[in-house]
Amino acid sequence: MTSFQLRQSILLLITAVIWGSSFVAQSIGMDSVGPFTFTTSRTLLGAIVLLPLVVWRRTALVKTDPQEALRRSSRGYRRAFLMGGLSCGLCLFAGEAFQQFGLVFHTEAGKAGFITSLYIVLVPVMSTFLGRRSNLLMWTSVAVACAGLWYLCVPPEGISIALGDFFVFLCAFAFAVHILVIGHFVKTVDAVELSVSQFLFASLLGFIATALFETPTYQGWIEALPAILFAGILSNGVAYTLQVVGQRGMNETAASLIMSLESVFSVIAGWLVLGQVLTVRELAGCVVMGCAVVLAQIPVKPRRSSAG
Repeated sequence: MTSFQLRQSILLLITAVIWGSSFVAQSIGMDSVGPFTFTTSRTLLGAIVLLPLVVWRRTALVKTDPQEALRRSSRGYRRAFLMGGLSCGLCLFAGEAFQQFGLVFHTEAGKAGFITSLYIVLVPVMSTFLGRRSNLLMWTSVAVACAGLWYLCVPPEGISIALGDFFVFLCAFAFAVHILVIGHFVKTVDAVELSVSQFLFASLLGFIATALFETPTYQGWIEALPAILFAGILSNGVAYTLQVVGQRGMNETAASLIMSLESVFSVIAGWLVLGQVLTVRELAGCVVMGCAVVLAQIPVKPRRSSAG
């Protein structure tokens, strides 16, 4: 491994640590504010953190690449910027809101992290319906993940899944759509600018939902402020930026595998900070789901077409 690859891997590992630790912050924040209030606050903070970076990069771009700067000022780019921000922001808002509802209904931070990591397996499944065929190994990882989810969420005394676990699974589904939508728009829109745009739209949607369904208090928001600052500045703002920087020049499979370690760090953070302990059955489910995540990242060589 070269020094460049090592540096990029460390950046992605820090991203996974931040994302995994944010489950604890979200769980703590739920003691004082509602899920929509928390989601609105963290996404707005994420936009505020990234805005200076976008302005600085735009200013530098005029000097370093005038042609690209001119492209980003065109009507087509602005349209893609707005549509991408709206689409990604809607998915991001849904994912983070469902995740918060899961924690409200007492899904533990470690368990929420592992269920959320199902998005890595859901992406190829959803891609199949878009005309992209998945290989046998990918379908095997889906089956393994389902088995892990069963042991993680379904208690031995009954065939049922807790409501909080169901919300977190919907969160994983929303994040899977989020990844596919980003993959579409990032081809034409700068990644950091797309992040700012999605944060702004997500915070707007969160504000509307908060006004309709919640009555937050100033005292409650102040009590949740440390958790909001952690999730908004570090998880949304810093971690997303580190992801963009860390993935430059990295193999996509290796990068996604490193970032999927967020589920492991969520378990560690829940144990260290909240004192949460999973049962043997739930731990087994975590291990099986972790294996599914790894299986989903193994590259498969394309079959050679036989000569006719």
